[in-house]
Amino acid sequence: MEEDLTLSESLHHPRRSLGNRYRSQAEKFLRLGNDVSNLSWAEQSAKQSILYDFTNEENWRVLIRIKVLMGDSEGSRSVLSDLFSVLGRDPKLMSQLSGIDIISSCEDLLEGAFLSDPLDPDKWWSGICDKPEELQVFSERLRTLDISNQRSNIIYSRRLERIRKGGYEDEFLELSRVLLSQRPTNHESWEQLGMLYERRKEYDEAWHCYDQANVVYPRSSARDGFRERMESRVGGTPDKPWREPSITDRSQFLSRLGRLSRKQAHDDERPPDDEENLEVSHLEELRQQGRNTEAFFLARNMAAQGVEGAEELVKEILSDLDG
Repeated sequence: MEEDLTLSESLHHPRRSLGNRYRSQAEKFLRLGNDVSNLSWAEQSAKQSILYDFTNEENWRVLIRIKVLMGDSEGSRSVLSDLFSVLGRDPKLMSQLSGIDIISSCEDLLEGAFLSDPLDPDKWWSGICDKPEELQVFSERLRTLDISNQRSNIIYSRRLERIRKGGYEDEFLELSRVLLSQRPTNHESWEQLGMLYERRKEYDEAWHCYDQANVVYPRSSARDGFRERMESRVGGTPDKPWREPSITDRSQFLSRLGRLSRKQAHDDERPPDDEENLEVSHLEELRQQGRNTEAFFLARNMAAQGVEGAEELVKEILSDLDG
């Protein structure tokens, strides 16, 4: 039941209606006057609007406007840092303005960010859809961004979906792997990737993606639906029936993603000599270093190869990633 979803799960899908409702409340308090009480209630509502829908630029504009009216320079800096995090930028960029009163410029900084990086995926796509060179710039830039944050991963997965719909399938495939190497818990992106592979008749790759979606989100029916379609497709025909990929194929798939995850996080770090290091001690070392995404793909590899206790480790690491 949808009502049983945790707050974390529900926020994985921005809830525009609640975001709009809280923004309207914030605007109502602003219309009542700029005394401390009204501004305080307006600020609380504006924060809620972003909590429920961080994809709506108006929610950010209202909160910044309130911060300006309150004369809250540090609060404005915090809001902009949060926005930079959503956009995949380094929030530490705001540290360059440390100790500087940014009240007079924070709204301009916000608009500048939206002008170059719109939150709305359709608006973003309209700005580059007929400019192949801009798409190339975006592709190169995405590889340098930190999009492990759940919100930024959602923003960029929606952008990639526009790229796919625009006919740039190869770019979508490549960049989706980059996105998922940073946050493998994005089950919708796994499913979208699987659907494209399936349409291209790359069935083993499709199954790997659907399988990942089911692992990170057990409610996903994508893997079972794919299996049913494949059985129906080959049933009653002389074609060789499709079978699930072998353990070796699964291991290779997960190893590739693990290497990509390591490259995204540690581009200057050479991979270990032993690419098939499936020791629990190595996995725990990665976790202690905060490299949970790499640990996730390693644990999945271990589970695929039947290493005892690996399935439980996968669940633990997923919990860490969601936390």
